[in-house]
Amino acid sequence: MKTNILMIGLGLIGGSLAKALMRNENAVIYGYDADALTVRKAYKMGIIHRAALSLEEAASEADFIILATPVGAAKKLLQQSRFWNLKENVIISDTGSTKMEIMEAAAEVEHVFVGGHPMAGSHKSGVEAAKDVLFENAYYILTPGRLAEEAHLIKLKNLLSVTKAKVEVLTAEEHDHMTSIVSHFPHLIAASLVHQLDREQQYPFTRQLAAGGFRDITRIASSDPIMWRDITTQNNGMITAQLKLWIEEMGRLKDLLEINEEEPIRRYFEKAKTVRDQLPIAGHGAMYSVFDLYIDVPDVPGVISELTGYLAEAEISIVNLRILETREDVFGILVISFQTAEDREKAKACIVQRTVYDVYIS
Repeated sequence: MKTNILMIGLGLIGGSLAKALMRNENAVIYGYDADALTVRKAYKMGIIHRAALSLEEAASEADFIILATPVGAAKKLLQQSRFWNLKENVIISDTGSTKMEIMEAAAEVEHVFVGGHPMAGSHKSGVEAAKDVLFENAYYILTPGRLAEEAHLIKLKNLLSVTKAKVEVLTAEEHDHMTSIVSHFPHLIAASLVHQLDREQQYPFTRQLAAGGFRDITRIASSDPIMWRDITTQNNGMITAQLKLWIEEMGRLKDLLEINEEEPIRRYFEKAKTVRDQLPIAGHGAMYSVFDLYIDVPDVPGVISELTGYLAEAEISIVNLRILETREDVFGILVISFQTAEDREKAKACIVQRTVYDVYIS
């Protein structure tokens, strides 16, 4: 028996999810997007089985409807869904980065809603960047609505199993609290660090020095400003609470520095190192991340093509590469980024086997 899935929104997340769900031989994927050109692209790329020309008509055929749109648009679609002729057993879900706001909107809908947040991303956007492997080993959080029962969760988990994501069930409040700590608030910190750099006028050469470690730790400040405006306003309470805790922590650190005793300062950094080193390495977390491999390379012509050639022969795909000219305690590093930890491990083994260069993971 065929399972009809309507994917509304065919950007990176919606396109990748549709492509991954195509692995289910019983699934029929309908795709809809506000941009008709995107729908045509998705169909030609084999990301969807059918282009949904009429949203209401496709929705009436769907067993699952996934709103792969920004939260504001998803809320409007939920309001519209009250006027759609939906199947009685349809399950509606979304892919938004915040959950409390969408769950409040879903409470007014008389159909089963299970919030969703696939915690994966890419440095690229749009349907052209869609990958069926995007969610492999990534956390996929589900937040059940008021009408959702265990049987509905099982059905949705079974549907998502082909994505190879790690599905976890949380409340909307738990989700938004956790992501405020490990995803949303760090974006504010990264943005504030860049603003602090921008205020530096006395020594213009500072920006050149920022090409190394500073650029790495503030990478997430390059994320889409509109998306992060929406996330920040939607999860404002949780993020503001984290900001207050951060200010308290900075107060404690300021006191340590003003007293300026070596041992307490050492213990502060030691605890930070211990906690950070205990964080899991494998898999994806709440923030999009690539998996970087650091290689000490000689400054000679052809070294980059040599290494990328070895990886190409091993059929290992890379996401990005760059050279760190300035980095604390290290000089002249080639950084190659991979989509998964598995690809990084394969690349590390490949380069160790075929070269004498030092290879390591930061």
